[in-house]
Amino acid sequence: MPDLSHELSLAEEGFQRIAGIDEAGRGPLAGPVSVAAVVLPENYSHSVLNDSKQLSESQRDDLYEEITGDERIDWASALVEAPEIDEINILKATWAGMRRAFLKLDPTADVALIDGKPIKGFPTEHRALVKGDSLSLSIAAASIIAKVERDRLMIEYAEKYPEYGFERHKGYGTKAHREALREHGPCPIHRRSFAPVSQMELDLS
Repeated sequence: MPDLSHELSLAEEGFQRIAGIDEAGRGPLAGPVSVAAVVLPENYSHSVLNDSKQLSESQRDDLYEEITGDERIDWASALVEAPEIDEINILKATWAGMRRAFLKLDPTADVALIDGKPIKGFPTEHRALVKGDSLSLSIAAASIIAKVERDRLMIEYAEKYPEYGFERHKGYGTKAHREALREHGPCPIHRRSFAPVSQMELDLS
């Protein structure tokens, strides 16, 4: 289970406000990549909070309401939509989202714990933690916000583009999604730079 050991290590170095950052949606064929930044209070603990992928949808929803409704917790989120992902690639789009979410924190943080690997051009000092969402409570909280906000947006998109079943697969490349793509072609929220969408674009040109 994640804890605050990495945050405490940074506090011992003199950092006062430590933000955990995580993303959701790097792999799907459609929709945005979602990023969140979270600053937890000192001595924060939670018996359920974990990497969003280890939790059920109802657990994530409950945790989202708990985290975002806690006045002790500062948080911010950002979305990078499909056209920008196609323009700069998913890695750079993820980095952009992480920078934007971090800079939206008010008050700002002076260091970040980021799930994954170090990122280029980050606005302040940061430490990267591989599988950080299972190690750091701050990153785990960010993973919940990023995942829930993205899932809710994809359900909204499902109402606009009902033929793709976004409410079920959230844009990931499931068999049903690929079959819908073959039948209907890509819609405006599909990532044109991702296979098999990119191949369909070539076939249609």
